[in-house]
Amino acid sequence: MNGSSTVTPTPMMQMTVSKMSGDMRFVGIFYIIMGALNCLSIIGAIIGIPYIICGLRLRESADAYNSYLGSNDVNLLESAFEKQGSFFFIQKVLMIIGIVIAVLAIIFFIAFGAMIFSSFGGHYSYS
Repeated sequence: MNGSSTVTPTPMMQMTVSKMSGDMRFVGIFYIIMGALNCLSIIGAIIGIPYIICGLRLRESADAYNSYLGSNDVNLLESAFEKQGSFFFIQKVLMIIGIVIAVLAIIFFIAFGAMIFSSFGGHYSYS
């Protein structure tokens, strides 16, 4: 929206947004801590850095929601939605990468198991 327009939230919306922003701040801190712990190793940094960015975006979104409750400025609400959308986009990408890695790991273990099984001639002898 152009200009500084306002939307007055209902009391129920204020209560919901206030609780949601508190939860978002907690989850954001959790993501930042988990990302920092992952970054203690070089390989872990590959997943840790996106987690830190997710946590920061979620906390920024919570701050924008709280600011919106104080001012009723629609631009702050749009900023909150944008930051929250960024959080969900990063999460979506991480989930897709995780699924692909899991499928590749399953294929690898099946192929490795088949190779081991075939090295025993395809049958076992218990005597």
